[in-house]
Amino acid sequence: MVDLIGEYHHKVDAKGRLSLPAKFRKDLSKDLVVTVDPQENCLYVFEPDDFNLWVQSFFEEDGGFNSRNQQHIAIRRELKSRAVDTEIDGSGRINVPANLRRWVEIDKDVVIIGNTGYFEIWDAKRRESTKKTVDLASLLFS
Repeated sequence: MVDLIGEYHHKVDAKGRLSLPAKFRKDLSKDLVVTVDPQENCLYVFEPDDFNLWVQSFFEEDGGFNSRNQQHIAIRRELKSRAVDTEIDGSGRINVPANLRRWVEIDKDVVIIGNTGYFEIWDAKRRESTKKTVDLASLLFS
C-alpha cells in the first residue's frame, strides 16, 4: 500500500483526462481502479489489489465475505459495478469516465487528495464546502 498524502488542484480536460501529481505518479503502478465513494461525494482511485482489499473490508465485521449471504453479494456487486479500470498514460494522466464524473458532479476543476492507500478526486467547489464541516480543533480540545 502506498502512502499518498497532500492536496493538489488540477483540471479535467475535454476528453476526461486528469494529470496526476508527480509524487503520485512516482509511487503508483500504471494500472488503477476508479470508483465512486460510498457516500457519492467524490471518486476513489486505488491500485487493483488495494481496491479488492477495500471491497473485502466491508465484510470484516461479519467475519469476511460469505457467498451464500445475499446482502454480501448485493454489496459486493454494487461496489464492483461502480468501478472502472484505468491506467496512467505516458503523460502521467488517467482517464476519468464521463459517467463517473457526472455521478459525483465533477466538471473541470478538481482537487486530488492523497488518503494513504488511495487518492480521492473531488469537484473543487464541493471539496471547499466539505472543509467547513470538519473541526480538527475539536479533536484537540474535547
